[in-house]
Amino acid sequence: MNTKIQTEQAPAAIGPYSQAIEAGGFVFTSVQIALDPATGLLAAQDIAGQTHQVCKNLAAVLAAAGLGLEDAVKTVCFLADMNDFAAFNGVYAKYFTSKPARSCVAAKTLPKNVLCEVELIAAVED
Repeated sequence: MNTKIQTEQAPAAIGPYSQAIEAGGFVFTSVQIALDPATGLLAAQDIAGQTHQVCKNLAAVLAAAGLGLEDAVKTVCFLADMNDFAAFNGVYAKYFTSKPARSCVAAKTLPKNVLCEVELIAAVED
């Protein structure tokens, strides 16, 4: 059985998808971008600020499932420009201290022309 995860503490889904789904002992999040959930507006213009907001949004989605970022087992990160990798990585490392497996790729264009977006898979149980 799949369970839809939804919270007002992260930006609402703006299309035919859920913020996250719990299934088979895992939570699968949709990508999060740097939108402020209170305003729906981009929270920052620089890579560091956007990365902070993305991580906060992911943490809020996981909290709605009773989990935290330490439960992440895999992240997939998309950057608009790989020249931002070091700055992105510096902020990311502060949130993902458990060091989940990760992929990080550059994408030609991201939604709303953001600089980064991240999705993750978290384990519900060990």
